[in-house]
Amino acid sequence: MKLSNVIRRTSATLAVGAMSLGLVTVAGGAAQAVASCSGNVSIYGTLSDGRLTYSQIEPNTGDRVKTLIGPNLGFTPKAMATLNFNTVLVTSTAGDLYRVDIQTNNTALALAGVTKIWDGGWTFDKMVYDGAGHLYGTVDGQLHQYLVSQDKPTGSAHIGQHVVIDTGFVLKTLAAAGDDRIIASTSDGRLLSYKINGVNDWDRAVLKSSGWSGVDSLSSPGGGLYYGRTNGGLYWYHDSDPTDADGSDIAYHPSDPVDASGWTQSLLSAYADNCAYVPPAPPHSVQGGTIYRSEVITRAKDWYNRNIQYSQSAYATDIEGDDTYRTDCSGFVSMAWHLTSSLTTQTLDNAAAQISKADLRPGDALNSSSEGHAVLFAGWKDQDAGTFYYYSEGSPDSDMNYRSANAYSGTIDSHPASTYVALRYNKIA
Repeated sequence: MKLSNVIRRTSATLAVGAMSLGLVTVAGGAAQAVASCSGNVSIYGTLSDGRLTYSQIEPNTGDRVKTLIGPNLGFTPKAMATLNFNTVLVTSTAGDLYRVDIQTNNTALALAGVTKIWDGGWTFDKMVYDGAGHLYGTVDGQLHQYLVSQDKPTGSAHIGQHVVIDTGFVLKTLAAAGDDRIIASTSDGRLLSYKINGVNDWDRAVLKSSGWSGVDSLSSPGGGLYYGRTNGGLYWYHDSDPTDADGSDIAYHPSDPVDASGWTQSLLSAYADNCAYVPPAPPHSVQGGTIYRSEVITRAKDWYNRNIQYSQSAYATDIEGDDTYRTDCSGFVSMAWHLTSSLTTQTLDNAAAQISKADLRPGDALNSSSEGHAVLFAGWKDQDAGTFYYYSEGSPDSDMNYRSANAYSGTIDSHPASTYVALRYNKIA
């Protein structure tokens, strides 16, 4: 990629080290990403000979600012998780856990200490830290979680509360995208997101159904920035909203990689708390106009928080207090979409197009005209299994609901799932 003259001058003294690692500069077009980062993105790595590496990447352009190569760790590393700017946890092939303390400046990378803090038992094939106190590791398809209570943990007193979240986590890569949020790619090319709620309680969405099989390493500093290595090149991506379990807003930069080749590290790990996602100011639609999905969900939550009572004849105001809508199921969906009137389950499709249930995104609806009921889709719980969350104006007995169901089987708000069709509002952005 094209580095600025300032970056070129800064990197000049590192040319020998960078070339030995194979990190070369290539031309590329300009690209932009938006993430709230505390300086440049920090990525640590280990070479096949056990030497530690440190790279900085400019978050808004994807430019690699510099790469430093440090000393050998003194053991054969297997998995790595970056706790903070100068502390990395690394496991060995013998199953030991080490804390690696790092000293770095503009031109050198040194070790302040390599301390074995756990003797045996750490056999994870992948390990990540979410930047918010939780360390995750996978082994034999299990996802394990630990609580890290110190910046410089010394053993079980500071890395504890171990639980097994669940089985079925057979993943090719693993990265922490934020507080209890994980992204991962699979050998069949899917990009997945997970929200970990607790033991046997997690949400999973398919961000991309294909195209990620070539990624052999995945890192994230938070803020919706992802870095994936393919054939030795490091590519960068930006997810406009990393919390929405929706991959349609991920920006790719295929012609402007961090580097087209040279990333030969056996392990890569980003400082997970380097960047943060800052939600944009909520947009406001006009009645009957274009509306963003985030606003649809905000409007739905308002009625849920107010527990608007169900009635087929009563009306209630929306979040701005400017417009009123009938307080039944289809009136609720009409309100969430900010329509000009309260439609019925027989007429909701006049304002929407039918889509596949597999393509449902937050702010879409499920409508059963035969049963006379509609719900608002809020997000996937487990997209592979077909389970999802929804808001609804349920009935006079339950009023506003926030529940989960299966889109393909069983019932949704007591009505057969098979009778529902998925609808997307024509003016949703």
